[in-house]
Amino acid sequence: MGVLTGKTALVTGASRGIGRGVAERLGRDGPRIAVHYGSDKTAAKETVAAIEAAGGSAFAIGVRLGMPGDADRLWEEFDRHADGLDILVHNAGIGTSRPFAEIGEEEFDRLFAVNVKAPFFLTRLGAERLRDGGRVVNISSGLARAAAMPQLIAYAMTKAALDVFTRDLSKELGPRGITVNSVAPGIVDTDVNAAWLRASEEAWQEAAALAALGRVGTPADIADVVAFLVSEDGRWVTGHWLDATGGSLT
Repeated sequence: MGVLTGKTALVTGASRGIGRGVAERLGRDGPRIAVHYGSDKTAAKETVAAIEAAGGSAFAIGVRLGMPGDADRLWEEFDRHADGLDILVHNAGIGTSRPFAEIGEEEFDRLFAVNVKAPFFLTRLGAERLRDGGRVVNISSGLARAAAMPQLIAYAMTKAALDVFTRDLSKELGPRGITVNSVAPGIVDTDVNAAWLRASEEAWQEAAALAALGRVGTPADIADVVAFLVSEDGRWVTGHWLDATGGSLT
């Protein structure tokens, strides 16, 4: 029997990349997984199928984040499938490559709507569904504390805001035995990063060299960290920013 059998988890942005890796990894530990997706229904169904093929249980929820009323709609969908929540993983997010001098207000607002506002209100409106002793994990980024990268300034700002949310929410939910933590990946081999990571062998090697461990991260590397935090073994860790960059910040 899995260590999380009988529990229910929601992973946002779980149709691909890190989110899919987290959903599949947690699914092996026994909880029922709500696989959230924004637009790629086919990919979400593939995630559900992979979890079920491994002996787990899952269902998909399709709601585009960053839009007015997104949190209400997501919980309405969730409530059709489950009657409570134990684990909430905020993974859904968008990035940008526009530098400070070029980014416009619309793109800036969209970044904060998806990466900051959505997790905030999903948690606020979902707090009554989150059972005592539950877990909240926010997927941050090493960029929130790494050397300055002006071309990613707005994205890094959203992740820094998410880290403050983590810190303060841990105090808010702590009396209920709910832990809240941030996990900060570095460069991870996902389809979002594929274009530049796989542009050349040189690009790949340069990315790998940034990590003390000498390689590019995988979704599984991040998923295992999340699995620890949501398990009973992670019960005494809260309000924490966990560096999961493979030593890129050392």
